[in-house]
Amino acid sequence: MREEENKRSSQGSSVKRFFKKRWVFPAIYIASAAIILTGVLWFQGSDNATDKYDYESSDLTGKKNDAPALEVNSSLENLKMPVKNPLEATVKMEFYDDNASQEKQEAAIVVYNNNYEPHTGIDFTSKDGETFDVVSALSGKVTRVEEDALLGNVIEIEHDKGIITKYQSVKDIKVKVGDKVKQGQVLAMAGQSLYQEEAGTHVHFEVRKDGIPVNPTEFFNKPVSDLQEETTADENTDNKKSPKQQMIEDPASDESTPSKDESSESTDKSNS
Repeated sequence: MREEENKRSSQGSSVKRFFKKRWVFPAIYIASAAIILTGVLWFQGSDNATDKYDYESSDLTGKKNDAPALEVNSSLENLKMPVKNPLEATVKMEFYDDNASQEKQEAAIVVYNNNYEPHTGIDFTSKDGETFDVVSALSGKVTRVEEDALLGNVIEIEHDKGIITKYQSVKDIKVKVGDKVKQGQVLAMAGQSLYQEEAGTHVHFEVRKDGIPVNPTEFFNKPVSDLQEETTADENTDNKKSPKQQMIEDPASDESTPSKDESSESTDKSNS
């Protein structure tokens, strides 16, 4: 019995001596902290796996939300003047209109090298004669940028339904072919040209539908759809002209077709 008691007392004293050492408790604390930290990291790692899956799922939704918005149909825009400040601009030369008075038609004739040509656009100048910002009359895509000493440089912009706007006699061009421009965006500065040297600093503006120039004045502040509808209406009117209208516009066709009296007279002469 005494031996067993001695052994127990010796073991207890050795344990007490062990815990009395300075490094024992810090070592226990460090080991415990390491175990706890390992458990926390493992738990977070399992959560991250779930979060990663959820993130990928939400990312697909995000990509759908980032899809580019549909552009506003430019056919809903109203045709604007190609100048930044319309109140400070004046019309130097108007479009040659077949239905205008003789006086206006004569004023819309361009004379160059003894050649007389109808004016296919409108020339805008500033009231003070200085240069000014030339802006896009409609949203569209730049299809032509050309340096031309005779015409004073040219910019063409393509729009919906075969409509093209043309800006001539410009300088300090700020766009290039392929650029998409918005209505009112500055394209260049007004300049000069040899073709219309007497116009001074100006911009020559044209609107073309399927390659045919139309009078821009008739469509300013109107939607582009009006231009399409009016052009189609004009084509239908031309196709549905009455024989009397065709005879008036083309009297030569009447001369080539003999009347009933003439045909009967020729028949009698041949019989005689």
